Amino acid sequence: MESKIHLALEQLGFSIYECKAYIGLLKHSPITGYEVSKRTGVPRSMIYEVLGKLLDKGAIYTVPSEPVKYSPLNAADLIDRMKKSFDQSFDFLKKELTTLESEQEIDTIWRIKSDKFVLEEMNELILKATNEVWLSIWEPQTTALEPSILQKEKEGITFFSLLFGASDKKYGHTYHHNYMPPEVVSERIGGHLSIVARDHEEVIIANFLNKGAAWAVKTKDPALVLVAIEYIRHDIMIEEITQEYGAEKLDYLWRNRQDLTAIVSGKR
Repeated sequence: MESKIHLALEQLGFSIYECKAYIGLLKHSPITGYEVSKRTGVPRSMIYEVLGKLLDKGAIYTVPSEPVKYSPLNAADLIDRMKKSFDQSFDFLKKELTTLESEQEIDTIWRIKSDKFVLEEMNELILKATNEVWLSIWEPQTTALEPSILQKEKEGITFFSLLFGASDKKYGHTYHHNYMPPEVVSERIGGHLSIVARDHEEVIIANFLNKGAAWAVKTKDPALVLVAIEYIRHDIMIEEITQEYGAEKLDYLWRNRQDLTAIVSGKR
């Protein structure tokens, strides 16, 4: 049994000699350092160093006498004191290590491949939202993301959605990309560029390729989160401006300027 007690105390920061000395004092006290050594097997050359460490831990007391004798803190009080100390340490470490982890995550960019895994990550990001979600997604992807979106809508999460081709869908504040045929955009970027951003804290930027497996990056980098959300904001404004002033004027503008034609079509 004592070997198990030694093992448990060692896991809490006691050396094997400290275990022996403390248990010896629980059985026999008050006694001198010499007697502790004699009864426990702690070498005489080390006994006062060991007792000093137990004093530092608050596990024993000195009893004024000549020579000095030692007495243990009772076991229940020692365990309560150690538990309180460890709880405080764990609370401190949880706070500080989490902060360090968060700082590291801000600078990290995770790369994801395959349609399946990209959609899984997007769903998880939506389900983590606590305030708002910004979406720029295409009709083929809405089916996979819709259950998560509807669930979070029921929880009161605000959505700002720019939808390509999904004219019958509506998720929160919804804007449909109607000005230009989706095929024009798809051809320029080689697929369906899609964005899911949550709470201004985290973003997934993905491209579901026309040929090949989808790829995505996920990050908490504030610069990339900001750029992604601003991209959606500007796309929304272009759609609203087009609705207000007419597609013909916008169409005339870019088709009759070589520089803008190159920008819109992606071809020089």
